[in-house]
Amino acid sequence: MGQTYLQLRLDLAAALAVFLDPEEAHAECIRWFEEGLDLSRSWIAAHGTEEVPPEVRRRVSGWVRRRRKGEPWAYILGWSLFRNHRFKVTPATLIPRPETELLVEAALDVGRRLKVDRCVDVGTGSGIIGICLALETDWQVTASDQSARALKVAKENAQSLGASLRFFEGNLLDPIPDPTGLVVANLPYVDPADQPTLQRELGFEPASALFAPDRGLALSEALLRQAKQRQAPACLLEIGAGQGGELCRRAMGIGWAKAMIHQDFAGHDRLLVALA
Repeated sequence: MGQTYLQLRLDLAAALAVFLDPEEAHAECIRWFEEGLDLSRSWIAAHGTEEVPPEVRRRVSGWVRRRRKGEPWAYILGWSLFRNHRFKVTPATLIPRPETELLVEAALDVGRRLKVDRCVDVGTGSGIIGICLALETDWQVTASDQSARALKVAKENAQSLGASLRFFEGNLLDPIPDPTGLVVANLPYVDPADQPTLQRELGFEPASALFAPDRGLALSEALLRQAKQRQAPACLLEIGAGQGGELCRRAMGIGWAKAMIHQDFAGHDRLLVALA
């Protein structure tokens, strides 16, 4: 008898442990089975002694070769979960991070308190923020990105998830018609000087969606300025660890009445909320 599913799982975990720590390797192995092969742990428990078909072995071997080079699992798989929705991702878009759910939650809270009826997702990428806001509210949602390739992915995600929103190609708020409403964005905020120290998986994601000049602050400041000029009631930004104090000072200097920082579960600066 050839390789069984139980043996495949052990062999896969061992292969992943060559370049991941054991806990990560175990967790990723389970994800490969559940997300890539659509085989649950309960299925493995019941059918683990069955022989693995040759085409499944070849598929997993191909995934291992790509993963060994550092390619993120989400790109290999072609999709990623965010707020329980399956979003298509490609190398033209960032892979959704759990921390960005904090931005969506904050936008929902601020938007409802301010009784907004429209919202703009700037630098939408795969569309996760704008699409979730469109699905979870009755707001008129628009989204912008300067990457035509990213917008193509976002439009496909909106269509597949049944979300109604308008997309515009261009820089920040430039292509968005008035009035803008609530402005929300997860813009590039990584300091280019940090690039040599970043994990190798980030090398597969679009640099234009990661790095920003002025120690990662330039685009956040530019959007704060644009949003204030366009009389947005609030501007919410995902930001990098340690950027909160400086961005708050810049927001107040631009003329926002209030600027507050929210931290993530690890205690790092993660969100800037600027209120008119």
